[in-house]
Amino acid sequence: MEIRVLKYFLAVAREGSITGAADFLHLTQPTLSRQLKDLEKELGQKLFIRGSHNITLTPEGMLLRKRAGEIIEMVEKTESEFSSISEIIGGDIHIGCGETEAMKDVAQIMNELTHDYPDIKFHIYSGNAEDVTEKLDKGLLDFGVLIQPIDLSKYDHITLPQKDVWGVVMRKDSPLAQKESIVFEDLVNVPILASRQMSRKYSADSGFLDWFGDEFDNLNIAATYNLVYNAAIMVEAGLGYAVTLDKLVNTSEESSLCFRPLSPKLESGLDIVWKRYQIFSPAAKIFLERLQEKFK
Repeated sequence: MEIRVLKYFLAVAREGSITGAADFLHLTQPTLSRQLKDLEKELGQKLFIRGSHNITLTPEGMLLRKRAGEIIEMVEKTESEFSSISEIIGGDIHIGCGETEAMKDVAQIMNELTHDYPDIKFHIYSGNAEDVTEKLDKGLLDFGVLIQPIDLSKYDHITLPQKDVWGVVMRKDSPLAQKESIVFEDLVNVPILASRQMSRKYSADSGFLDWFGDEFDNLNIAATYNLVYNAAIMVEAGLGYAVTLDKLVNTSEESSLCFRPLSPKLESGLDIVWKRYQIFSPAAKIFLERLQEKFK
């Protein structure tokens, strides 16, 4: 498979038609159609369902769209890394992160580095630990900033000194907003918006099983989320109480929401991780050195 043809395929998948993709790519429709048919022949699979006015992807086509996107992203990242190998330090640094206030410290290092090396550019990918480690493993990210628990067997890491505090985000007019902290009895019979760390797969390591005790499986989970921005919108709409980390949601005087910590206190540590034996670009290597200086 040629990279050029994969880009053609992605354009057709995005535009939903040969005509639209051909216009975007500045190709004739017969040329583009021939390239797609050659790709299907090469793979031995039908990639498109061709209609009178548009085309849709087959299951095999949807798989190729995912893989082609990853391949193109890796090619572009590799080209960027090689173009950065020169006397002038520059290039792209890709960081994946969960939602945590610790990004403030990382952002400060990023700011200092771009001041010293203006040709360095940062690209941030936000997602949960599973999303970030998947991209790390595929080489699409240089670093990940992740909330514990994390399986560190495949990674080198720096454990950050701060810890994130768990609590509940709720509307200020809710009954529990009158309390200074939230105990497990408060949450047994109310609708809960649960983060990924509260799933049974992760809750033993993160402390939720111990915190909720025997009532863990009886919680009324109204919805789940992986990014707290959407959880805050659901709380504002009255869907329930979001169990989340402190300082991620706007709970200022102007906000309709407030945060109350769990009692007894529940905290999660944080790690900056990268693949073992990874060969860094000059820019990523300098960034790692700055991280080690600050946190070690």
